[in-house]
Parts: sequence; C-alpha cells; structure tokens
Amino acid sequence: MISKNYLVLIIQARMNSKRFPNKVISDLGGTPLIERILQRVKKVKKIEKIIIATTKRKEDDILVEIAKSNKVEAFRGSENDLVDRYYQAVKDKNFSHILRLPADNPIPDPSEYNRLINYHLKTDNDFSSNICNFMRNGYPDGFGVEIFTINSLEKIWKNEKRKKFREHIALNFYDYKKDKKNLKFNFKIGTVKCPKKISRPKLVFEVNYYKDYLFIKQIYEYFLPQKKFFTATDVVKWYEKKYYRKELN
Repeated sequence: MISKNYLVLIIQARMNSKRFPNKVISDLGGTPLIERILQRVKKVKKIEKIIIATTKRKEDDILVEIAKSNKVEAFRGSENDLVDRYYQAVKDKNFSHILRLPADNPIPDPSEYNRLINYHLKTDNDFSSNICNFMRNGYPDGFGVEIFTINSLEKIWKNEKRKKFREHIALNFYDYKKDKKNLKFNFKIGTVKCPKKISRPKLVFEVNYYKDYLFIKQIYEYFLPQKKFFTATDVVKWYEKKYYRKELN
C-alpha cells in the first residue's frame, strides 16, 4: 500500500545536452554542478529519497558514480522517453509523490521547495508547480520545481503514446508555451504565489548555454567564500546590486 505522503525527488540529468554538452558536471567552485544541486536539495524537508535519473549511455556512467559518492540513488532508463524513465525509477517503490527537478536548475532553494510541497499536500492536486511561467506565479526562471502524484504518472505512462508528451512530462499537465491546461486527462493542477521579495519573472537563473553557466558561476564565486547557505532572496539581491543599477545608468 502506498503511503499518503511519501516523497521522492528525481533529478533528471544526462551528459549529452545538445545546447551545452557536459553542463551537469561543469565546475562551480571546485564541485560539479550536479553535486551543488545535491548539496542544496538534501535540505528539503519531507523528502524520503533522492534519485538521479539518467540514461544508459556510456558517457552517463559518471553521473552514476556521482550519485554513489553522494549517497543518493541512480536510475538508468530511456534517453528520450522521460515518462518511462520516471515511471520505471519508482514503479516498484512505495512513493506517493514525485518532485521533478531538471539538472539545469543549479540554485534550488529548499525553502521554496518546502513551500510548494506544503501547498501541494494540503490540496488534492495531481500536479503543482512553481515554474516561472506556470499560471503566471511570478517566480524567476531557474528556481522552479514540479510535484505530481505517482497515480497521475502511471495514468500517463499507460495511456499517452505521443512522442512529444512522452519526452516532456509537464506537457501532460500544462502547456507552458501556450499557457493553458492540458485537458486530455483533466488533472487537477495548481501553484503557489511567489513571495514579493523574489518575484522577478523576467530573471533567468538556469543553465541552458555556456553563457548561462558563466553567469551562475559568478553567483557561486560570490557566495561560496562567505561560507553560508544562500537563498533565492540572496541571489535576487545580489543580482539587483550588481546589475540593476548598471541598467539604470
């Protein structure tokens, strides 16, 4: 029997990103990007397990080793069928909800993840998200995460065969580009409103290209010497101090 609130966080990662190959192991203060993510998400409450979900390609062996050295689980599955990769990673386990985190979000804030988890568990939502352009919630791009039920994932896995919807899990709930709900399954969805102090929907803190990595590297180089855990609020304040005033001049 599945426990009502038994959460697993899955980080989807692979080495052969088309836009920026090997970005998940790019250096951030002497530590690979994906390890920086792990350091931060381990502080999220109510998470029972963390899984790095990668592919069976040889170049992704290093991600399995990183998972092992950081004492988290690794799962290897389909390269392009993300629905199947996620489902196979959890189908024999006792989880009730999945948090989905792409490895191009290098500054996850546990407090914002906790906010979304608490909201989701108080509702009967099938899917909740704080991705920046989801229902216009105000979050900067790169602080986002999604949470959905195992039951909804299983329903998608059994009934959705179209390639695009197998490759992009979120599309089965919500079309971010068209800003509208997917009505095929008519899942119940929702979001939390971004706190005003970090509500900057035009800011981007994710790594898609090398230039994005150089920007994120600046953030880590600024905060790491301070030897304190930095939050989304800290990052937004840093950005506005460093860049906003220049933009006004």
